[in-house]
Amino acid sequence: MYTDMKPKYKKHIFICVNERDETNPKGDCTRCGGMDIRMKFVQLINQHGLKGKIRANKSGCLDACEMGATLVIYPNNIWYTHVSIDDVEEIFETSVINDSVVERLVSTEETWEKLQEIRQHNL
Repeated sequence: MYTDMKPKYKKHIFICVNERDETNPKGDCTRCGGMDIRMKFVQLINQHGLKGKIRANKSGCLDACEMGATLVIYPNNIWYTHVSIDDVEEIFETSVINDSVVERLVSTEETWEKLQEIRQHNL
């Protein structure tokens, strides 16, 4: 066990930018604005002087594309779905800066149950 390891970043934001064929019923986060969402996080990180402390990475599939643009913030393990570019500043201030959650966007057990219902329906 590595007990004296220090994480490289205080927080790591993974924004799904997965792409699928347009006919795929799962959709994809790129068409939901994933790339623009990531770039807005990068802009905010730089504006707040947090480069090297907070990282916003493009992510492959986070397995929730049916729920719109999806992102996760570690180490807090905060998942957001149905994210739009207009939500990024609120998420940044609330979750990245203040270690809280945006209640209207945070994924809950209900979110994951709805995802399973959507997948059952699309079979």
